[in-house]
Amino acid sequence: MSAPKDAETNLFEQQESFDFGPPRPFVRPALPAERRSVLEVIGRAFHDDPVTCHLFPKEHKRAMRWARFSGLAIKSMGDTAHILTTESVQGAAVWQLPNGGRLGALTNFGIAFRFLMLAGLGARRAIRLGDLTSAHRPSEPHYYLGVLGTDPDQQSKGIGSALIQPVLDRCDKERIPAYLESSKKKNLPFYQKHGFEVIDELQIPEGPPIWTMMRRTG
Repeated sequence: MSAPKDAETNLFEQQESFDFGPPRPFVRPALPAERRSVLEVIGRAFHDDPVTCHLFPKEHKRAMRWARFSGLAIKSMGDTAHILTTESVQGAAVWQLPNGGRLGALTNFGIAFRFLMLAGLGARRAIRLGDLTSAHRPSEPHYYLGVLGTDPDQQSKGIGSALIQPVLDRCDKERIPAYLESSKKKNLPFYQKHGFEVIDELQIPEGPPIWTMMRRTG
């Protein structure tokens, strides 16, 4: 027996009214030609970050210097760096693949020299930060989320979640944990929503705290 015409119409209207929200941002590997755009969006995203402010107190130069600093950090990862962005580079996630060493060591002399020139009077602070974070990196193989940032005017649109999901899916498939350091306490719920748990709260000497987080599988 077929449903009454009015019932069919009401059902159709209900289905048409479903709101599934905006489409998920398309995420892809960043292209070499997009290096500058990726670093610039990272600089803007971290302009008000406590660690960025600690390392680069001069506000008018902070975004530019953090962008350059991030570029050196990425370069220190070598072939283990995995950078994801959106179609129009509205944000970026920088991952270090397992067994890629410890970010912050900057063992290459040329990279270390340029880093010190960039940091200037803040070099000692940056070195302390690198030593602190490196000392607390897990010894077991893991995916390391070094940077996650979204353009300030594009935040709260699901871009951050979209940027990290491909690697989190890979973590689940390979049964390998993921690790990060969060420099903002208000960001902890975001990462916890994606399965990360706070391991420790570290105090940067003469600077702000950071929170280490791990996401385990299985």
